[in-house]
Amino acid sequence: MDGAGNTHGAGRDDHGTDREPDSPRLVRRKTVLRAALAATAAIPVALAGGPALARASAASGTAPHLTPSCDDGDDPTPEQIEGPYFKPNSPQRTSLLEPGLPGTPLTVTGYVFGRACLPLTGVLLDFWQADAGGAYDNTGFRLRGHQFTDSRGSFALTTIVPGLYPGRTRHLHVKLQAPGRPVLTTQLYFPNEPRNNTDTIFDPRLLMSVRDAGGGREAAFDFVLDVPQDPGPGPTPPGGSWAVGVTYRSGDRVTYAGRAYVCLQPHTSQPGWEPPAVPALWQAA
Repeated sequence: MDGAGNTHGAGRDDHGTDREPDSPRLVRRKTVLRAALAATAAIPVALAGGPALARASAASGTAPHLTPSCDDGDDPTPEQIEGPYFKPNSPQRTSLLEPGLPGTPLTVTGYVFGRACLPLTGVLLDFWQADAGGAYDNTGFRLRGHQFTDSRGSFALTTIVPGLYPGRTRHLHVKLQAPGRPVLTTQLYFPNEPRNNTDTIFDPRLLMSVRDAGGGREAAFDFVLDVPQDPGPGPTPPGGSWAVGVTYRSGDRVTYAGRAYVCLQPHTSQPGWEPPAVPALWQAA
């Protein structure tokens, strides 16, 4: 769930934020889940006004072993090298800002999903990065810290935009680990960076959605980890009346206002998503 809108016909919205390619019928499961999660709790402004998915489109390629695709066709989170500057035992914190630290403020928000595209709670995310001048702190823990996803599978990092390290484009490092599962080590990138075209490690599937906001920048990205999940029951009974809070699968049939409909995309129903109102999810049978 991935790129910056530079592949597969994706574009950018009026705010310069990467968005998904236009598709009148496709609603990915994480899009629906993200909207449902956002409706249940206050979320950072970067999510409220950003795209439905942090990662908007995907580059082609073979799925890495650690992160298979979710069941709705979203692309996996690619693994990348750790690099020479990782340090264990970083402090637990969601903000890496310190008094007197120069740099452009940056907030990174998103969700961590499992193999069924459901959010994961308690996932460790360990971030580290260069400072505004492109230097890493190898003696202390400046611009290093770890946190855990909350009950909705979301995370939020407050930091600064990293500087340019020699030979590399602008990037953030992160390790993720769900309880009892393998570690995923990867990096996150910024769209429209000149060095993206010359950095041999750069992967467009790891581009964040980024926009300017309030003198700083807001970014978003969603991860997918290799964690088996049960997507939940289908409607009971099949062919019954449409209802809120039911997990529907592709091909399920319901009735609404006396008319039959067939489900086009897996999703959990929400108020306002009645079949006549959401043709991307339901088709008249």
